[in-house]
Amino acid sequence: MTKYVIHGGKPLFGEIEISGAKNAAVAIIPAALLVDGVCRIENIPQISDVTSILNILQELGADVRTVNRTTVDVDCSHVRNAKVPEELARKIRASYYLIGALLGRFGCAEVPPPGGCDFGGRPIDQHIKGFVAMGADVEVGGGYIHAKAKSGRMQGTQVYLDIVSVGATMNIMLAAVLAEGMTIIENAAKEPHVVDLANFLNSMGADIMGAGTDVIKIRGVARLTGGTYSIIPDQIEAGTYMAAVAAAGGEVLIRNVIPKHLECITAKLLEMGVEVEERDDAVLVRRCAPLTRTNIKTLPYPGFPTDMQPQIAAILCIAAGTSVLTEGVWDNRYRYVDEFRRMGAQVQVDGKIAVIEGVKQLTGARIRACDLRAGAAMVIAGLAAHGVTEIGCVHHIERGYEDIVRKLSGVGADVRVVVTPDEEKQAQVG
Repeated sequence: MTKYVIHGGKPLFGEIEISGAKNAAVAIIPAALLVDGVCRIENIPQISDVTSILNILQELGADVRTVNRTTVDVDCSHVRNAKVPEELARKIRASYYLIGALLGRFGCAEVPPPGGCDFGGRPIDQHIKGFVAMGADVEVGGGYIHAKAKSGRMQGTQVYLDIVSVGATMNIMLAAVLAEGMTIIENAAKEPHVVDLANFLNSMGADIMGAGTDVIKIRGVARLTGGTYSIIPDQIEAGTYMAAVAAAGGEVLIRNVIPKHLECITAKLLEMGVEVEERDDAVLVRRCAPLTRTNIKTLPYPGFPTDMQPQIAAILCIAAGTSVLTEGVWDNRYRYVDEFRRMGAQVQVDGKIAVIEGVKQLTGARIRACDLRAGAAMVIAGLAAHGVTEIGCVHHIERGYEDIVRKLSGVGADVRVVVTPDEEKQAQVG
């Protein structure tokens, strides 16, 4: 129904302001359930995933008050319900953080299996392994995950993650901050949003050490108290706009970033002939010359992020030579390749490996966003293409990108939102 229409081939010039990190916000907001008092959370991105998680807290009984466009006050003092509404939870992947937060707060939780992007099996077995090790019984039935601490309170323990899992690391942290004793997470994820969640919890009175390393120690405390916290800038949003400049050409200053978080992305863009200049809280991205091939493998942080894989693939489609892209985190993340082929891209996929033969020019086509990051990649491809690109299913994109059309239009892209007549009529009736 709603679609983005892009007239490609226009270089980008100007400045883009990066919003708060989606992957941090969707964990920090549920973490407010653990706090006895008001949490003021700043630099919240205006995206549908955040709206959904705030709606869930309100349904559970939290008092959520909007202070301004990027700041909310959340008071969960009066929440008494540990059962999450099914229709809300299924809209987002990050609803699983409510399991850890509710277990930590109440010693029990009833949460539907997570929704969000579907690109292959994304089990939460490592989350459950951690909860069970901490003394919870976990069962799945009746459309819900039922978890309950046997002793009424989670118990500190040692948890070794079989794989490096961001979600499991953060979820176990949530369950552990009010637990009895110390919890040690080994083989923990190191992503910036893991550190951000730890910093938020510590600012509210938690005792977490080692976030950002592969061993995190959480000493349980009796209670957390309210306070104010500002979410870090979004590493993936920044990387997406860096990729957009690389695809379309031009020069854009990307502001409100932490350059250290972008080094894995910057390194690959530099290999491809893109100029990146780091500043204190910004990066200047410039592309004047043709792009050249490179090889990339996605890995846990500080490696190249899997959430940037489709966006970098869009650039490789127009880079001279043959590039090899290896997905080292998720299965079946190449569903978007058929959409690229509609635009003239030459991509062959074998399991987790994509071989991309760069073409001189992509051509606009009617395509669709099949998930959040693939949708962003479609936008990047459209910016680079000759002619008109129409992108459907843009609700996926709006799950994780605040005002993407406005931000791109502000640097010279010819992109607009189009609503079909049927949808306009329905809106008038409503």
